[in-house]
Amino acid sequence: MKFIWGLLLGLGLGVVIGLLVAPQTGEDTLALLREQGVQLRSGSLNDQIRARANDALTQGRELYSRTKDDLTERYTKAKSGNL
Repeated sequence: MKFIWGLLLGLGLGVVIGLLVAPQTGEDTLALLREQGVQLRSGSLNDQIRARANDALTQGRELYSRTKDDLTERYTKAKSGNL
């Protein structure tokens, strides 16, 4: 029971302190979040993320292909006794 009271007291104090030291009003914060949401949907960031993901995918495919070829070659040599 003490734990619950401590938890509730900590929550209440956290809310009060957060309201007292908030750098801006809730309306300003909400406006800022909306603006950032619009920027995210606008595309420049999406295009950058998509390009980086495609680059990573291409690099992964190249690494897979090289590794597969190397392992196939080693397996063939080992199987024939030429290792």
